[in-house]
Amino acid sequence: MSETELRERAAHWWRTSICDIAPGRIAYRGYPIEELIGRISFPAMIWLMLRGEFPAPIQERLLQAALVASVDHGPHAPSIAIAQMAVSCGLPLNGAMASAINTLDDVHGGAGEQAIELYEEVLRRSEAGHIDEAAADAIDHFTRTRSKYLPGFGHRFHPIDPRAEPLLALVDAAVSDGAVSGRYANAARAIERVMQKRKGKLIPMNIDGATAVIYGELGFAAPLARGIFCLSRAVGILAHAWEQTGRKDRNKGPMPKLFAYKYEGQPKRSLKSAP
Repeated sequence: MSETELRERAAHWWRTSICDIAPGRIAYRGYPIEELIGRISFPAMIWLMLRGEFPAPIQERLLQAALVASVDHGPHAPSIAIAQMAVSCGLPLNGAMASAINTLDDVHGGAGEQAIELYEEVLRRSEAGHIDEAAADAIDHFTRTRSKYLPGFGHRFHPIDPRAEPLLALVDAAVSDGAVSGRYANAARAIERVMQKRKGKLIPMNIDGATAVIYGELGFAAPLARGIFCLSRAVGILAHAWEQTGRKDRNKGPMPKLFAYKYEGQPKRSLKSAP
């Protein structure tokens, strides 16, 4: 095999349709970086990188709203707490951010992805019947096969999540303008209705459920909901990590030192009495 063929094979191995980089040239999805700088927003750049084209103005507005809504939820959010603890243990900002983002898995951070999957199950089942019946079946299937916790609904801290309604209002406006279909919003609201009927009280949509509506309406695949959430929450993580650098805490734990943890193991015993 010639050197040219080897180079061509190596180039094919690392092929990409996203960026074109050469000495003196940087282009994303075909657009020179010098034309993008100062002319497009960061949400539009995210869309371009993930989707290959620019979003329409209403699409950009919806994506921006979802990104803004999810940036932070205080130190009781595990990802934020870990960022603070990491800095107090001597990690630099990048290490603290990596440590925190690595916690955004199925339980903390994955609900948006799971909610889209749930909505899509409702929509699939609704093709053969009423959407509320489809929602009931999808709920039963999810709780039977995956988790008793329904992603995107209810909140351990907020009786009503203040972020959900403004996001849903933007979706409704986009539906009225014909910019999105409203199918995912209908699926989410059908779940709310079914849950309210079953439990006798409203279990309202939370931030994960509302942003999942937006990502679904915008045509993002379910796994990207988690990825985009990581981009959003990284802002809060960075802010708290940077704030922590200005404090003198060392080896900051999950509780102040004056609060003891509870030991639940064996009482004190001697090695001499061991069998």
